[in-house]
Amino acid sequence: MRKFGLIGKNIDYSFSQTYFAAKFKTEEITDASYQNFDLESITDFPALLEDTNIKGFNITIPYKELIIPYVDTLDKNAEKIGAINTIKFTKKGKLKGYNTDYYGFKNAILPHLKPQHTAALILGTGGASKAIAYALKKLNITYTYVSRSATKENQITYQQLTEQIVKNHTVIVNCTPLGTYPDINACPDIPYKAITEKHLLFDLIYNPEETTFLKYGKKKNATIINGYKMLQLQAEKSWKIWNKQ
Repeated sequence: MRKFGLIGKNIDYSFSQTYFAAKFKTEEITDASYQNFDLESITDFPALLEDTNIKGFNITIPYKELIIPYVDTLDKNAEKIGAINTIKFTKKGKLKGYNTDYYGFKNAILPHLKPQHTAALILGTGGASKAIAYALKKLNITYTYVSRSATKENQITYQQLTEQIVKNHTVIVNCTPLGTYPDINACPDIPYKAITEKHLLFDLIYNPEETTFLKYGKKKNATIINGYKMLQLQAEKSWKIWNKQ
């Protein structure tokens, strides 16, 4: 029995386990199982490698960057992004890191892009945000990070975020966990009144389906997208990577 699983912290809510269990059942895949590996610290990761039936992992918050020193090689996209969410065991037993988040996001947002969507705000600077930035670059959309403390060149703080900046950036991507179940009333602190019908709001959160962040966008007739399609796409891409000979 081939084992796969998700590495993260406090991941009872996880999409991946439910998704793969349903996939295996529907597609009658009987030689594979998928489980959660809830790690208190990334230093607990090497102990998982003692199980020789494990053939691959997905990685989620807060380990997408912290796990990199534990893999042997990185796929070229993952190397450029600086964060991984998929690990494959090679034929030689080495660990190779991939990033399928950028693929999932790029293909989830692509059908909704219009000519005015040329500049984006990325809310948050965690591991997921790096994949989003990489995908936006591939789509020729310029971006600025918004975080609690700006440390890099193309970063601003929430305090610096004005209505004019929001008007000038017609794509806004929430990469923070604000609004995730059960804390569904939370949302990033941005000037929502500057949002128009020309805006596209994308939330990486999928539970609830419509976060407070997206509800504010909906009130302004903006295009809104939650993280479900992105997660589906990145999960399927992971499965392809694990099964590629």
